[in-house]
Amino acid sequence: MDYAAARFNMVEGQIKPNKVTNFALLNAMANIPRELFVPASARGIAYVDEDIRIADGRYLVEPMVLARLIDHAAIEPGDIVLDIGCGTGYSSAVLGKLASAVVAVESDPDLAARATELLPQIGVDNAVVVEGALREGYPGQAPYQAILINGSVAEVPESLTDQLADGGRLVVVVADRDGVGRATLYQRTGRALSRRALFDASTPYLPGFEPKPAFQF
Repeated sequence: MDYAAARFNMVEGQIKPNKVTNFALLNAMANIPRELFVPASARGIAYVDEDIRIADGRYLVEPMVLARLIDHAAIEPGDIVLDIGCGTGYSSAVLGKLASAVVAVESDPDLAARATELLPQIGVDNAVVVEGALREGYPGQAPYQAILINGSVAEVPESLTDQLADGGRLVVVVADRDGVGRATLYQRTGRALSRRALFDASTPYLPGFEPKPAFQF
């Protein structure tokens, strides 16, 4: 398979037509070998416009959704970014091309090991993978100018929004009990936290962020 052509087609056919114009972001996604971040059996579909299963209950987010979320995070070259649920590290690789540093948190030991192996292999040396609980983030390096959550959530825990710097942005897909999702931007201004819906999006729940069971008599 011609992966370079597949990357080109992904950018031209999926990402650019969906209002992403950030050159650095487009360039990152046009050059990072996404096929390395999926299981070998899925490399032939690494660039399709859908979520790809990378482990039990874990997915590589659809390219268009990931690109638009990162675009709305408005990452600057000097920013420190927190990447929640980095999986095999693809999102961290993209973020690493835009930011000063990336702290990638992963709860699955096998995925964390794979991300740790892949990122330096493709020349991303400003991202560090930390194994730990996703909902806790990594307060030791906070505050962050931007936070990305890789997967849908029923709600964003304060444990993560508290790690935003003043002016910091958090991007995520927030989904209701029926699975209807909206990409959402949270922004901290002083002690206040604003929330704005961006676009319709669907991606599987990130484990630990599902809706709480409804109370039944």
